[in-house]
Amino acid sequence: MPNPRRSPSRLVPSPRGGVLSVEVSGAPDGRPVFLMHGTPGSRSGPRPRSIVLYRMGVRLVSYDRPGYGGSTRVPGRQVADAAADVAAIADTLELDRFGVIGRSGGGPHALACAALLADRVTRAAALVGIAPPDAPGLAWFDGMAQSNTNDYDMADRDVALFTERLLARADRARRDPESLMAALRGELTHSDLRVIDDTAIRRLITDNYAEATRFGGHGWVDDALAFRREWGFQLSDVTGEVLLWHGADDAFSPVGHTEWLARRIAHAYVQVQADTAHFGSVEILPQALAWVTAGP
Repeated sequence: MPNPRRSPSRLVPSPRGGVLSVEVSGAPDGRPVFLMHGTPGSRSGPRPRSIVLYRMGVRLVSYDRPGYGGSTRVPGRQVADAAADVAAIADTLELDRFGVIGRSGGGPHALACAALLADRVTRAAALVGIAPPDAPGLAWFDGMAQSNTNDYDMADRDVALFTERLLARADRARRDPESLMAALRGELTHSDLRVIDDTAIRRLITDNYAEATRFGGHGWVDDALAFRREWGFQLSDVTGEVLLWHGADDAFSPVGHTEWLARRIAHAYVQVQADTAHFGSVEILPQALAWVTAGP
């Protein structure tokens, strides 16, 4: 049965074959903003209700990255490939210019759009994002939760074993989305627990996981592998204004990653919020939308 809280989705041809599953919500004539979901995630991830977006004057566009939800998988995709996906969706929706926000695993993909679609992206934001794997001067795993460290280390050492284990985890999440939340619980800070223990937010997050893994976990696998390989673009090509927001206590994407990005993005505005961690990015999304849509 369709989820009545979700906007209808549409399928857009992917530039690399297959389709991309897209949802549009908010004000039909509002300022367009693409929301890049986390890892794992989907187009139905946590976001303000459509009536809130309408009042903000925002037309929010979200889509499943290849391999998630209803979007066709593209094995071996790079982070940079998100720019072509966004351009294809924007062309279909007849959007010339737009903002982009990426949350968690969506952060690098938002930066890819800012770099490779500089003539179309008005402003971009990366919330609790990560830095490239070859970031000079950054101890990439410092402050990172053991579960994430183990996953990325295995992805570096044994892709086949990593894929097998992550697909099994995705299958459990598909059958019981609460299992993924339960597995994370021991590594969550008090501030993250406060966010996810809100009944409405928790339902949004678990629905998001269920949709992300509806046809398997390959999108999750491909995201993780893409983060630990060459991203396919240069941060020096990000010439527009970028908001970098991070919770100071984030253990899944440590704040050092955002601080490193800030030193390499010419027009970066950095906000590090005390007593906040990874899931705080769900609560500050309206603030990020307001900033992005206030641009030129």
